[in-house]
Amino acid sequence: AAGGLLTEGVAAGPDDLLIVVRAADEAAAADALARVDPLLAERWAGSGGAGFRPRSVASALKLLPGARWVLVSIAGRHAAAVAREALDLGRNVFIYSDNVPLEDEVALKETARERGLLVLGPDCGTAIVGGVGLGFANRVRRGDIGLVGASGTGLQAVTSHIHHLGGGVSQAIGTGGRDLHAEVGGATAAQALDLLGRDPETAVIVLLGKPPAPEVTVRLLALLRSTGKPSVVHLLGAPLPGRRQGDVHFAAGLAEAAELAVTLAAGAVRPHPAFSEPGPLRLAPGQRYLRGLFSGGTLAAEALLGLQAGLGDLWSNVSIPSLPAVQRLPDPLASRAHTILDLGDDAFTVGRLHPMIDHDLRRRRLRQEAADPEVAVLLLDVVLGEGAHPDPAGELAPAIAQARAEASAAGRDLAVLAVVVGTEEDPQNLRSQVERLAAAGARVCRTVEAAISATFAAVALLGQPGLLDGPPVPLETVRPPFAAVNVGLESFYESLVTQGAEAVQVDWRPSAGGNEKLAGILSRMKKS
Repeated sequence: AAGGLLTEGVAAGPDDLLIVVRAADEAAAADALARVDPLLAERWAGSGGAGFRPRSVASALKLLPGARWVLVSIAGRHAAAVAREALDLGRNVFIYSDNVPLEDEVALKETARERGLLVLGPDCGTAIVGGVGLGFANRVRRGDIGLVGASGTGLQAVTSHIHHLGGGVSQAIGTGGRDLHAEVGGATAAQALDLLGRDPETAVIVLLGKPPAPEVTVRLLALLRSTGKPSVVHLLGAPLPGRRQGDVHFAAGLAEAAELAVTLAAGAVRPHPAFSEPGPLRLAPGQRYLRGLFSGGTLAAEALLGLQAGLGDLWSNVSIPSLPAVQRLPDPLASRAHTILDLGDDAFTVGRLHPMIDHDLRRRRLRQEAADPEVAVLLLDVVLGEGAHPDPAGELAPAIAQARAEASAAGRDLAVLAVVVGTEEDPQNLRSQVERLAAAGARVCRTVEAAISATFAAVALLGQPGLLDGPPVPLETVRPPFAAVNVGLESFYESLVTQGAEAVQVDWRPSAGGNEKLAGILSRMKKS
């Protein structure tokens, strides 16, 4: 219709093919129409030379039983049924189709999760599995960088840039644009990150996408940290929570994500500047929360920015409109879950000196938080300089040592991270302050970012139980040789064949001629 080719009185449905010719004269039109049947016959035979094409996924798998994947690119209203058939036959699914109902996506991915299978999509444009590109993937060299991305073009941009920089790709797993929504919960992304974490061919992991739901962000970052592999995260449009959290690095753009990944794969990234490197914690059952006690509002806000992407259930007396995941603490005298406090706030300074001058309030609050059996990490700043307390370590070090000793006596390990702000020229003597805090058992860092990085490195799964439900996806899923059944766009079949993969094209037609009511009845009859 848009091209002016739709004639009046043509009755056609979504499963009909219209061939309309515009020509200069009747003879040219007749010549063009005479070519239609031979062209259709040639297309029916297919580029692979196979005269017979199965009509169902089950029949195709009898021809190619080694196929671990089924590619689906038919109309969205039919795609879920074909994907469900593939899952029932124990195959992973790549769904290019869009307009698949959200409830079908949730149900398909729940089934896949229970069976240790992958559903890439719906609306998944790109993937590279076992060296074979699916959908609109670019030809890139094999290497040790694995990627997970919701956006097909984003995956293409980063994998291409990695290739130009001399790096290579182990796997690139597309999830579909809605996978990171709260309703889907990052189901495929979580499976993919776990898979890449176990994949010996993947040394560096890259996570790409639009900003996920806050609870999904927390889960995926925790999964990344749990892999123990260096990783790069770029969530388009989301505020950067710092530059690094442990082995998780944050990129401001797609090109930077590729550059970081290649640099990490080459082993050229220097350790984050910190006075002391964190070691593993000996956490008791129930230890899962972080509490921050800051004397400066800006440092507390920086801590919230870095933590909000990695911790759920985060509370503070500091209000930051750009960080909606941070909840306002109703009573600053009582912490909740993960809490970051600005002790210099007006609520704490009525009738007393600022905590940069008087550490009495902070010592008492430190003891209160340390006594909570659910607390694993205490984070505080120690600010030196003119006008500040002449010896903050003299006030805080004994309180830190006592809190850690009491936690140890109760069978718990309590991490205390202290961010020291100052110079060697300050009257408090920077070196002496650092040495005494460290002697008391604190892990001393130069910056808030370094402290947050140390926090996540020391406690990779802080407050994140049950990161991956269901059995893991077998590594054979992404191992070559690649073989697949293609249902839909024949160009995808031809692409697989030209890449050297085994493939079977299904001559698919909607059940019951597209009558959805009758198709539903037939489906129920099959199940019974």
